[in-house]
Amino acid sequence: MNDECGMMKGGDHPQDPVDAPAQNRQATAQPPAPAQPIHHSQFPSRREFLRQGASLVALAGTVPAFLAQTVQAAGRHSGARALRDGEKILVVLQLAGGNDGLNTVVPVTNDAYYRARPQLALPGRQTLKLDGDFALNGAAVDLKALYDTEHLAFVHAVGYPNPNRSHFKSMDIWHTASPEGRMHDGWLGRYFDNACGGEDCDSTAGIALAEESPLAMRGERFLPLAFERPESLTWHAAARPAPTGRAVTALNQPRPLDPPQPETNLEYLRRVALEARLSAEKIQWATRDDGARGGGRNTRGGALGRDLRTVARLIAAGMQTRVYYVSLGGFDTHANQLNRQSGLLRDLGTALMDFFNTLKAQGDLERVLVLSFSEFGRRVAENGSRGTDHGSGSVAFLAGAAVKGGLHGTPGDLDNLDRGDVRYTTDFRSLYATVLDGWLGVRSAQILGGEFPKLDVIARRR
Repeated sequence: MNDECGMMKGGDHPQDPVDAPAQNRQATAQPPAPAQPIHHSQFPSRREFLRQGASLVALAGTVPAFLAQTVQAAGRHSGARALRDGEKILVVLQLAGGNDGLNTVVPVTNDAYYRARPQLALPGRQTLKLDGDFALNGAAVDLKALYDTEHLAFVHAVGYPNPNRSHFKSMDIWHTASPEGRMHDGWLGRYFDNACGGEDCDSTAGIALAEESPLAMRGERFLPLAFERPESLTWHAAARPAPTGRAVTALNQPRPLDPPQPETNLEYLRRVALEARLSAEKIQWATRDDGARGGGRNTRGGALGRDLRTVARLIAAGMQTRVYYVSLGGFDTHANQLNRQSGLLRDLGTALMDFFNTLKAQGDLERVLVLSFSEFGRRVAENGSRGTDHGSGSVAFLAGAAVKGGLHGTPGDLDNLDRGDVRYTTDFRSLYATVLDGWLGVRSAQILGGEFPKLDVIARRR
């Protein structure tokens, strides 16, 4: 990437401490080694293990979630492998609740906007100019700084036919990429199913910083790793009842005397359990120094800033993860919208600014693309509580060194509404197709169930 991006300008506040560039990292620190092997006679039989499967699942508080899910899937699969270490990484950022696109990218020259929102419309002096007709919410100072580097692209009026204003239904539609409800697994889950060539993927190929994995990342075969904090990926055999504790301990050790033969369910689970434990240890090793580096005390960007700092650490540690999933909630602004949304957009910009600065410092900036969406926009007219109700088409954005910055797509016509809502002009599946084809390098039609026009928003790599 050229020096134009530089260290992103985010105001006069200090930058987070970051690691040295990737090529200069010292290799003295290593992830912790696994415990000493246990004699193979301590392994339970296949029948015993499968009988204890329910007990293992019940230990989900201390066994990584993807191991528990693997136990449930034991009878269906005979092998697993990691995706090849891909050069490109996608970070999906969900703005949960329904972000108001009109008060994010503001149509400052549109009289219909000001007529519909006598109290909520942002005057030009409270915005940051993007072009002759549109400006950014004035609180989003760091988003504007990213936009000025030409590595932030907004897409107008993103939506789908026959929009649904229910949070739950609309989220399902965005996560499955199936407005008609014909597909029930996630669009990213289908990507992983496709990329793994019919086998199981290592669950760390997709990581969600969430209490449970989002539907978007669940496939027919693929289940991602999900955790809110790295320290939640713990494992303590001594705290378990002895029989189950020995079984889990045994499954986490290699069996040195196994003869070469087709992999059984037990061998499969043993290997996946070992990978699970090592992955958990690697994640904790990669993020253990956050407090010493300031990450543990750093509150810039709120919860999203914390999550993106974790993602940056995991990228720096060389995880094979291709997709990370993070979210920022609170955008359901039925009341008192101006202050609430402004604060959220401020945190959003700060978190992204710090994330990209950290990626640049560690030599990973050109590898990462951020895709952000919200389940729907808000209605054009304000309500009686100084807020807006559920609508349809809204703004989405892409960010990263490979992005062609600027405003993309066709703005919604505020004089030609759909039952009071902005009509969508870009199908959200075009956004997904652009990312799948142009960034992740797969045929989007196989994932999305059809062809959708691609947006000219990702630059061709040199």
